[in-house]
Amino acid sequence: MFPFRVGQGYDVHQLEEGRPFWLGGIQIPHTHGAKGHSDADIVCHVICDALLGAANMRNIGYHFSDKDPQWKGVDSKVLLSKVLEMIRENGFEVGNIDVTVVLQNPKLNPHIPAMKTCLAGVIGILEEDISIKATTSEHIGFVGREEGIAGHCIALIYIPGTFTP
Repeated sequence: MFPFRVGQGYDVHQLEEGRPFWLGGIQIPHTHGAKGHSDADIVCHVICDALLGAANMRNIGYHFSDKDPQWKGVDSKVLLSKVLEMIRENGFEVGNIDVTVVLQNPKLNPHIPAMKTCLAGVIGILEEDISIKATTSEHIGFVGREEGIAGHCIALIYIPGTFTP
């Protein structure tokens, strides 16, 4: 088995007025929040998918079905913690995470440091090993019309002890 693996995650959610807006483990003030079975934290979801993909363990929906009532309204940091347990049970550790959020509004740059701090605590890596970037879709498509949010993530995992930095 190759000691380094890379996985990719992608997710979209509708935005709905009056819902809390959870992103990167923190609540962000906004008139709309993401709609989903859990708290719909798209940053946590794409990280989960990227980590699971890197470990060849399918995806978040396979492990935490939106048909299963135990996951209804769950904090996505709980899902992320469970994914981390699964990949670590399979001998992997997280190297780094790179997330891109595509959202027209609100502007996320002021919230990125708090997201990184929160996620570093959950994942157990340094903040400098987590990159979160935000972009808009220049008013094009469902994101541009502020109907939804999209997220992308790439994650590197590795088998500890198989290399010397």
